[in-house]
Amino acid sequence: MRILLVADLHYTLRQLDWVVAAAADYDLVVLAGDHLYIASIVEPDAQITVMLEYFSRIAAKTAVIASSGNHDLNARDEYQERYARWLGRAGDSGIVVDGSHFANDEVFVTVCPWWDGPHARDAVDRQLRDDAAAVGERQWIWVYHGPPADSPTSWTGRRHYGDDDLVAWIGAHHPDIVLCGHVHESPFVTDGAWIDRIGSTLVMNAGRQIGSVPAHIELDIDAGVARWSSIAGNEERAFSAV
Repeated sequence: MRILLVADLHYTLRQLDWVVAAAADYDLVVLAGDHLYIASIVEPDAQITVMLEYFSRIAAKTAVIASSGNHDLNARDEYQERYARWLGRAGDSGIVVDGSHFANDEVFVTVCPWWDGPHARDAVDRQLRDDAAAVGERQWIWVYHGPPADSPTSWTGRRHYGDDDLVAWIGAHHPDIVLCGHVHESPFVTDGAWIDRIGSTLVMNAGRQIGSVPAHIELDIDAGVARWSSIAGNEERAFSAV
């Protein structure tokens, strides 16, 4: 099974065009948050309309996961915590979104939202506990926009900008792989990295770059290999060698 990971596209249409063109080469495309860009001159509702169209184009070629990031939150729930309400419209089109999962004979992929408060955090906790009981013998993959704290995948070059709760959840559940984004610089700076291991769990963050091709990671689940491609070059790592 071949998986493509990209994140933090931030309404970069040229990079979205690349994803559409590449999608058919993969069994699953993972868009790990920050689809929108809050600093854009384009109004959020217009960005959402365009993003939903791009999601539909990708989904016409392969299976798609789209999780939320901090730039994607456009509404408040009953507890006044922010969430990406608009992603539910992508779910109506068959795209796997926040709070749900993708599963086949090889993998079980849990899709976590960007949570904005204690109630949403507790919902993620329940989601992970429920999915832990359903994984079985498959590889368990999480899509979680923020990388873990104190990992080279969350290093900006000046500080770690990661998630302490994710570290605790990894320690409790031991997923096989966590696919992240959020910290753009990590793969490109000294002491940062695109791949890390926490206990038995692999963590991957492709980073963000300029240009028409996004930084991206290709995972070959059967071969146990991940390949990072960016303007800095290409690097391949066997899962067992991390």
